[in-house]
Amino acid sequence: AKVASEGDAAAPLAVLASSTEEILSWPAVLGSLFMDPSALDTFYKKLIYSDKDCQFVRPDIAAAVQRGIDRGLQHLKSSGARFTYPASVRCLLQYLQCPLFSDEAVKHTSDSTGLIFDEGGEVFQLLCETIVSLPFEGYRHLIAWATCLYSPDQYSSILIRPLLCHLDVILGASGSDWRFRHQLPVIISVLKWFNEASEQSVPQIVAPEAFYSEAVSDLSTEALYEDLSRWKEANTLQRSQQFFLSAHPFLLSAAGKRNLLQVENQLQMVQAATATLSYDAQQRGFVFDPYWVLAIDRKHMLQQTLQKIDKAAPGELRKQLKIVFKGEDGVDAGGVTKEFFQLLVAQLFDVSTGMWVDMGPNNTLHWFNPSCTWNEDGYHLVGILLGLALYNGVLLEVDFPVAVWRKLLRQPLGLEDMVDKETSRGLQQLLDYDGNDVEDIFCLMFEHTQRGAFGNEKPVELKPGGRDIPVTSDNKEEYVLLYVQWLLVDSIKEQYEAFEAGFLQVMESSSIMHVLRPDELELLVVGSRDLNFSGLERATEYEGGYDADSPCVVNFWKFIGAASNETKTMLLKFATGSSRAPIGGLSNMSFTIQRGDPEGRQLPSSHTCFNTFILPDYGSDYDKLSRCVSRAILECEGFGLQ
Repeated sequence: AKVASEGDAAAPLAVLASSTEEILSWPAVLGSLFMDPSALDTFYKKLIYSDKDCQFVRPDIAAAVQRGIDRGLQHLKSSGARFTYPASVRCLLQYLQCPLFSDEAVKHTSDSTGLIFDEGGEVFQLLCETIVSLPFEGYRHLIAWATCLYSPDQYSSILIRPLLCHLDVILGASGSDWRFRHQLPVIISVLKWFNEASEQSVPQIVAPEAFYSEAVSDLSTEALYEDLSRWKEANTLQRSQQFFLSAHPFLLSAAGKRNLLQVENQLQMVQAATATLSYDAQQRGFVFDPYWVLAIDRKHMLQQTLQKIDKAAPGELRKQLKIVFKGEDGVDAGGVTKEFFQLLVAQLFDVSTGMWVDMGPNNTLHWFNPSCTWNEDGYHLVGILLGLALYNGVLLEVDFPVAVWRKLLRQPLGLEDMVDKETSRGLQQLLDYDGNDVEDIFCLMFEHTQRGAFGNEKPVELKPGGRDIPVTSDNKEEYVLLYVQWLLVDSIKEQYEAFEAGFLQVMESSSIMHVLRPDELELLVVGSRDLNFSGLERATEYEGGYDADSPCVVNFWKFIGAASNETKTMLLKFATGSSRAPIGGLSNMSFTIQRGDPEGRQLPSSHTCFNTFILPDYGSDYDKLSRCVSRAILECEGFGLQ
């Protein structure tokens, strides 16, 4: 063991290989030698690699490691090991920790060139099968070891990465037959365990992105949608007996989920359009209208939109939306719709409506006003607006706290979802207080004081007789639970139900509740405020004679670099119709700078439908470009055709 752990260069390679195989083949020995994952990581790397950078693998040692792990797993299987004690399951994590399972330079198929380790993944398959067949007590011990012994970095690189690497190998090697690969279910099951353990820990052990699989995200959207459709059509028994990749959405990146939902929405648009198919005798053919057209006046946008929605048939909202501003010539290829949503949001979230209370940092988050009991139509319209924006792929400039997104996905709420962080801290202090004099120190009863629409205060009991029940050390958890329930659910019940009903009027048949996390739903609806214009510059394409080295283009990016954040945001909105970045950031957005007036006599304009900024050629005159661009983004509004 000493020779193996030190990686003594003077030791004969055969002795080193033999010692390595023996250590790994006896799980109890391996567990007694290495209590610290870092020490085991050092042991593996000193043995397997002949250099400090871990680039050159010793083939004989790699073969010994494979034989040792295989023998160890076979010993566990043949001896009928009882995985009910903590020490008996730790070896499974130690085997998973082997760096050869996640070394991208090591191949696992016979048709590969270079070093081959665990050809066909049979040893790794046996390891995963052993893990998923653990009894409940063994599962608990395994998760306890994983969450307590391994740091967040180790959790990601040592435990998750080997599983994702093998998943990528399987999907990459299997082509269109990926659904039938026998190794997929067990590997994904282990990943699911680790994902759930991470999510349930406070704080979360690793970010959800740590579980994204490149190979899953690279699968064709058509294949993913076919799998999703099969999963939705399957009953409970079929879902338990068959493997569906869609049952594990944590593997798919946010961008992949967006693309999948876009396909689903587009197919629903087609179904909604063809539902109105009718035969026209004069034209001697079938006709249908693929769009739901809203023709409205800017001056009466809110009232007319409400009237149109009230009169719309249920299927109309699921057609593709087209907006017509009366008196304007703009043809809606997406840009007019973007402005419609922005203008309507500004009206519906104006302070004069009384529908919202501003909370959070700098009062930037909108929460339902518990006192607003007179405007259910307004909340219903906001819900429809949210659903239509998501359905039509338009970003909204509206900020809700995370509790709203969790409620829309029917996820449970807790103290961490409280909108008022000061109240949240106070409740947490109550829970953390260890004394027996809670009643004397906090002086609380099971009631809450609600402020009415006209500033009057009204006491509300959190439970029957609550005004006479003091909060003590024995019932403080119940008090916090009821208090959070009141603030996040009961006090805004009517307002939220109207809002949710409007949202579901559009999105009822969508898969968002199964596919998305709350943060991903928020990204899809409102985008990201993280605006990386350096990434946008790298992704920009040029038309009309411009290229990245054109003097006017160079000056444009110089102007962007010197501009304030407010100016950058206004320019982005002017050019794309939105001040937010889509999923993946500005570097993943399609953006074009097109050469306009060659004489440089006009102001810049844009095609927001296509994210195209039309920049007249101001040559090398930076001052003129700065003046004209600033004026354009400040003063221009509306759509027209020349």
